Order: sequence, then C-alpha cells, then structure tokens
Amino acid sequence: MNPFIKAGIVGLSALLACTPAFALGDPIKTAIDATFAPHAMPTLDGKIEGFNVDMANLIGERLGKKVDLTGAQFSGLIPAFQAGTYDFLVAPVTVNKERAANLLFTEGFMDTNFAFVVPANAPEYKTLEDFKGKTIAVNKGSAYDSFLREKEKEFGWKVESYGTNTDAVAAVMAGRADANLAGNTVAAWAVKQNPRLKLSYEYATGLVWALSFRKGDEANRDLVDRAIECLKLDGSMAKLSEKWFGVTPVAGTTIVTPTKGFGTPGFDGYKDDDHQASCENLK
Repeated sequence: MNPFIKAGIVGLSALLACTPAFALGDPIKTAIDATFAPHAMPTLDGKIEGFNVDMANLIGERLGKKVDLTGAQFSGLIPAFQAGTYDFLVAPVTVNKERAANLLFTEGFMDTNFAFVVPANAPEYKTLEDFKGKTIAVNKGSAYDSFLREKEKEFGWKVESYGTNTDAVAAVMAGRADANLAGNTVAAWAVKQNPRLKLSYEYATGLVWALSFRKGDEANRDLVDRAIECLKLDGSMAKLSEKWFGVTPVAGTTIVTPTKGFGTPGFDGYKDDDHQASCENLK
C-alpha cells in the first residue's frame, strides 16, 4: 500500500481537538485512496468499490449514520485530513510506533501479512526455506522487495523487481518467476482474478491494518472501534473477505476477532478497558 509520508503526518497531534462525537444528523465524512485494489478501486460508472468501501458503509449502518466517502489520490488525503475535511480515514494503514505517535488508531481490522503467489500447479510451500533457489518477482521499491533482498543470502532465492506488482504477477504466469510476493490482500486479489494462480505460504508480520483518527478524537474512534467489533462478531467481516479476497478467515485472526479495549494494543493511543464487544447500543 501507499505509505504515510512522514512529512504529512508530523504535526497532526497539534491539531484542534475534535468534537466529542459525530455531529447529530450529519454524515460521517471519510476518504480512501481509490486506486488500491481490492480495498478501493473505481468502477466504470465513476463510483468506488472494494473491501474498505463496503466496510465503511457497514460501519455507518451499525452506527445509524450515512457515510460520505471520498476517493482521491493518497497524497491528497493527508492535507485534507489535517484540515478537518474528513472525520477519519478509512484507508488501510499499517499501525507502527511512528504513525501511532501522530495518529489515533482503531483496533486492527485485519492482519497485514506477506503472501506468495505461485502457479496453480506448483508444489506446496510451507516455509520460507521452501523457496530456496527460486526466482521471486516483486514490485520494485516495495516493503516486499526490501524484505526479499534483506533475506536473499539467508534463504538463497533470486529477486526480480518489476515496476508494478501487476508486472511481477505476469512474470509468474509467463514462467519467468516461480513466485510473486506481495501483501496478503493484493496477493489474494490476483489469485481471485486468475485461476492459473494460487495462494501459497503467508508470512506473518505481527502487524495490523487499522483506521486512523486525529489525536484527541477518542470518542469517535471508540464508536467506530465498537462498530468494527460488531462486524467481526456478526460475520460481516468474514463475508467481505470471501467477497473481495476469496478467502474464508481462520478463527483467531484479526479480521474475525475483536480486540480487548479500544485501539491497537502495544501502541500509543490504546485504551485498555473491559467493555464487552457486541452489536447492541451502537446507535
């Protein structure tokens, strides 16, 4: 995914405090990078569709609020968010220490793992060691590119970098590479689009994607956090995973498991409490 530009998030904590809760009667205003398939992508009729688009609308339904969703280039989201144009960003953002120092996060809505894509007739790969001696295609300059190159000597694979992940996937289909490495959802989307491919080994990073609010907006963050918990409990998140990724979530994974407290545990902004996750009293 597109990373938060450091300069774009520095100073967010200095913004004016947000209203205690979403304004009565007004729609929830949020935004997303509309070019990050399958989380958000343009349709032929000029609208936006994708996993995070559906999730945003379901959050609105659970809270009894209309959602005003804007799709824009990622570089334009940050300035608008700083200016208070949006209540929060529904763009998937990996929670880390630096970002949590400047942004207020919900609990994770899914794990941000790395996944290998291989030809449908390829053998089963169960560890990183199984890719020893293999040629792996990857999007040049991505986190996956860096990961492969850092471990190239350790695991003995050959890394081929391409301008886009689409080109890297094409290399696998053409037989120029044995596998492609990308984010788990992008990998799943590629496989869903082409029966000549299949998902292979998934490398767990221990990190999650979450939705981001401005510092000081705990009231609204907590409301959306509770809605996410509800979507996990009532099966909505599992259905979205099956719809957009072609993957049925495993029990215990972040996408179907509510997190204790509010926010992402282990990071700034997390609030530990004993509230019970449910779909009651959200409106």
